[in-house]
Amino acid sequence: MSITEPRAAAARVTTPQEVMELCQRQGIQMVDLRFCDLLGTWQHFSLPAEELSDRLFGEGIGFDGSSIRGFQQIHESDMLLLPDAASARVDPMSRVPTLLLVCDVLDPVTREPYSRDPRGVARRAERYLAASGIATASYWGPEVEFFVFDSVRYDQNAHSGYYFVDSAEGAWNTGRDEQPNLGHKLRFKEGYFPVPPADSLQDFRSEAVLKMRQAGLPVEAHHHEVATAGQCEIDMHFATLTEMADRVLLYKYILKMHARAHGKTVTFMPKPVFGDNGSGMHTHQSLWREERNLFFNPQGYAQLSEVARYYIGGLLAHSPALLAFCAPTTNSYRRLVPGFEAPVILAYSQRNRSACVRIPVYSTDPQTKRIEYRPPDASSNPYLAFAAMLMAGLDGIQRRLDPGPPLDVDLYDLMAHNGKDVRQVPGTLAEVLDALEADHEFLLRGGVFTEDLIRTWIQIKRTREVDAVRLRPHPWEFVLYYDV
Repeated sequence: MSITEPRAAAARVTTPQEVMELCQRQGIQMVDLRFCDLLGTWQHFSLPAEELSDRLFGEGIGFDGSSIRGFQQIHESDMLLLPDAASARVDPMSRVPTLLLVCDVLDPVTREPYSRDPRGVARRAERYLAASGIATASYWGPEVEFFVFDSVRYDQNAHSGYYFVDSAEGAWNTGRDEQPNLGHKLRFKEGYFPVPPADSLQDFRSEAVLKMRQAGLPVEAHHHEVATAGQCEIDMHFATLTEMADRVLLYKYILKMHARAHGKTVTFMPKPVFGDNGSGMHTHQSLWREERNLFFNPQGYAQLSEVARYYIGGLLAHSPALLAFCAPTTNSYRRLVPGFEAPVILAYSQRNRSACVRIPVYSTDPQTKRIEYRPPDASSNPYLAFAAMLMAGLDGIQRRLDPGPPLDVDLYDLMAHNGKDVRQVPGTLAEVLDALEADHEFLLRGGVFTEDLIRTWIQIKRTREVDAVRLRPHPWEFVLYYDV
C-alpha cells in the first residue's frame, strides 16, 4: 500500500440545514441512524425522512442502552443518540433512498458524552493530542484485509462443533466436479497479484470500489491478497482518527452488503483458513503539526525523526496491552504465528514485514513518511484500536522511550536461532487481557479511556470469548486424543 499526502475530501455537508437540503436533492425517504457498540459492530434504526429536523440534531433521540453489548444495565437503560451532521452519506446499498448518519452516544441525565461510546473515545483521543502540544493532527491508513467466500456453515452445541468455508478459487477445489471445472485455483500463499482468471474477484472488487466511492470513501487501490480462497484488500486514502474509524465501519458494511447481493459472503475474521495467511489491518500512522509531518527527518534511519522513533518506542513498550484492543479475539492469535507474514517480533525495521513496526520506504517525499503498526486486525473496534495506538505512541514521545536499534534481518530466522533473546507478541487473548489489566495508565490520560470501559472490556472478553472457547472441545482434540 502506498499512502500519499493528506487529500482534501470531496465537499460534504457540515450542518443540519445542509443535511436536510441534501435529503431533498437526493429524494431521500429514510434516515438511518448508526452508532457503534463496544465490541465494534454498527447498530442502527431508521426514521422517515420527514422526521429529520433541527430538533433531532440538537436534542437527540432515545434508545435502549441495555440491549447493546457493553453498554448499560436494564435499570439504567435510557440513552441518547446525537446525529453528527458531518457524517451524512447517501447509502449506496439500500433499494429505498436512504441517508446514513453516524451518531454520538450521550447520557440523557447529564447530556455528557457516554464514557463507553467508542466514537467518543476516538474524539477524546484527538482532543488529547491537540492539548498535548505535540501535534495538531494524526493521520491513519489501515489496510483492511478480508476473505470473500462462496459458502460458510458453522455450528457448536453439546455434541458437535464444526465449520465449513468454501471458495470457487480455493486450492482444495482443483478436483471438484464443477461441470466443468475450469481450473485456475489459487495455490496456498500464491494469491498475491496474479491476473484473472486466477484472480476471480477482479470485477467483484471493482464494483465494490465504485459503491465505496459513491458513498464518499476515497479509495486508492484494490488487489487480491496472498491467501487462496478469496483473500482481498481494498485501500483507502488516509484520514484523521475519528473520520477513518467511521470509514472502516462503512467499508465493512458496504463489502458485506455487496457480497450478499452477489450470493457471496465476506468475513473479517483474522484466520478463517488453516495453513495460509490470515487477514490483518496493518495501520499506517503519522503525526502532523499543521502542514509539517513530524515523523520525517532526511538524516534519520529510514528518514525517521526522533519523534517518530519515540512514538515507535511507545507502541513496542505497550504492545502486549495494546493487542487487547488491536487483536482482540481468540482467532487473532491463530494469525499471529510465525511463517505467514505475521508480525510476531516486537521490533521495528524498514521494509521488513515480520517486525511489528515497519517503516515503508517506497518514497523519499516528506509528505509520505509514516510508520506501519502490523499486529492489528479488523476484528477490532477501529475507534478503540486507533485511539489506543495513538495514546501508546504519545506516551513514548512524552517519556522519550527509545525503541533500540532496528532489526534489518530475517526476524523469523533470528527467532529460530535466538528465540529466548527475541521479544515476541503474546500468544493468546488471555495473555493480552492480563497485560491490559496491568498496563493501562497511559490510556487514561486526558480521560480518553476510563477505568470503567477497560474493566468492562476485559470482563466481556474473558467471559464471552476466552472462557467460551476454553470450555469447549476442539475438533482437533478428537484427532489427537479420541483413541487414548
